[in-house]
Amino acid sequence: MPDVPFVDLTGQYREIRDDLLDVVHAVLESGWYILGQRVERFEREFTDYCGGGGAVGVGSGTDALHLALRACGLGPGDEVITVANTFVATVLAIEWVGARPVFVDVEADTGLIDARGVEAAITSRTKAILPVHLYGQPADMDPLIDLARRHRLRVVEDACQAHGAEYRGKKAGSIGDVGCFSFYPAKNLGAYGDGGMVFSRNPDLVERVRRLRNYGQTRKYHHELRGYNSRLDELQAAVLSVKLQHLDRWNDCRRAIAHRYTSCLSNPRVTLLASRPGRKHAFHIYAIRCTRRDDLARWLGERGVGTLIHYPVPIHLQAAYRDLNVGPGTLPATEAFCREVLSLPMYPELDDREAEWVIRCVNEFPPDAP
Repeated sequence: MPDVPFVDLTGQYREIRDDLLDVVHAVLESGWYILGQRVERFEREFTDYCGGGGAVGVGSGTDALHLALRACGLGPGDEVITVANTFVATVLAIEWVGARPVFVDVEADTGLIDARGVEAAITSRTKAILPVHLYGQPADMDPLIDLARRHRLRVVEDACQAHGAEYRGKKAGSIGDVGCFSFYPAKNLGAYGDGGMVFSRNPDLVERVRRLRNYGQTRKYHHELRGYNSRLDELQAAVLSVKLQHLDRWNDCRRAIAHRYTSCLSNPRVTLLASRPGRKHAFHIYAIRCTRRDDLARWLGERGVGTLIHYPVPIHLQAAYRDLNVGPGTLPATEAFCREVLSLPMYPELDDREAEWVIRCVNEFPPDAP
């Protein structure tokens, strides 16, 4: 009976350790740690990976969302349409620019923003739509882009879980006006600390973010904007350059594990999430639904299988957001999703024996387990 952690980052490190140590040593030897050649190189590499445009390395995925919204001109009195079953950073970024989040419900079988509910949420104050590519599967972007064009809105993609995912052949994060990525260590493309990236094909937006991340400077000590200190550092950029070379292969491993789960999980008490055609899922998370989610999580934990919940309480029901006055029952599909969702172990190095144990334990979960 193997113990299967929810995630294990040590195997990936061992695989590419020599290359990582070489680039870290080179950065330390250079004596240059902030906004140098390594950051510039990684920004070019990430731009090419996304299909051309411009990329700006920032301090975190949260900062990427914040600076992207600010670069798009959002401010007090504006509204941004998004979802509530996301990490709180999505909504923090909206509020940091002074805007108000407006929540719409999600598709029950994917947890992704339901484009059918977006148009009804648009008001004269709406300035942007912020879809979340939850768990690594892109949201349905075509109808969102169409709505944005008709109503003259910005589309800011939260692609923080979707490195390398695709929608109709386009990389997630490269479809709207601007895409935002996180390099938190457990992400498909993870640093050894915090880091983020803003990507856009709009050169004006790229340049605005580039200034905002570094105190609003056009050149040293000359400040055109009121900016921030949010810079991807040289060490993290060097690490990410090494890892980017492996991202597609690692994502293929994730998809193979996900295929195995999907093919073999057969417990009638468990519902699998849908993967939509025309989308290349990155499987940052492999989530399932179960009406007895907490009992299932406990059952798996007792058998050495690690799980997490992404995310147990939707934003509109969090204590910190009571002032939004969005009460229980307002987003029924979102609320049911958050009550039932459970994330299974998922990382590229998960081996066949471990995957089989996860599958067996889920399938053996009995109807009367405490």
